[in-house]
Amino acid sequence: KQKTYQKLLVSPTSLRKKIIFLINREIENAKNGGKGEIIAKMNSLVDPEIIQLLYLASQTGVKINLIIRGICCLYPQKNDLSENITVTSIIGHFLEHSRIFWFYNNNNSEVFIGSADWMRRNLDRRIEAVTPIEDLKLKSQLYNLLQIYIDDNYFSWEMNKEGIYKKKREDSNAK
Repeated sequence: KQKTYQKLLVSPTSLRKKIIFLINREIENAKNGGKGEIIAKMNSLVDPEIIQLLYLASQTGVKINLIIRGICCLYPQKNDLSENITVTSIIGHFLEHSRIFWFYNNNNSEVFIGSADWMRRNLDRRIEAVTPIEDLKLKSQLYNLLQIYIDDNYFSWEMNKEGIYKKKREDSNAK
């Protein structure tokens, strides 16, 4: 079995460790007075270790936008826990299954795409792969796509601090 890769993140060998590293780096950037920001689009977020780390990131000032199509066990917008976290669910005509992970990294963003949700089974028991996007144009396009998801007010539902999804209000100024 191959256990090391040059760039590819593969579970169960390296993916969890790298995700934890990337979140921790955003925490350190925020602690040091810089900007910390994470945008993650996936189908499910249920891994307790990742959720606790995202709570810690929020508490240190990291801005986190989660676009979760299905199950999300994290509670956003809770005082002194997850005030800097938003969770949006988008269910449109095509039931998007893409996974995109964007980390600000002191304005030197790192972006990844792949097959893994942040779930124990995906991180610890299945073979999943996530690859970095290195081309600046592609990184920019993925960031813009994530912003479209975040700004969407037609197919979007926002999770409140009780874990209940409410339809986003349509902005009368939207075109």
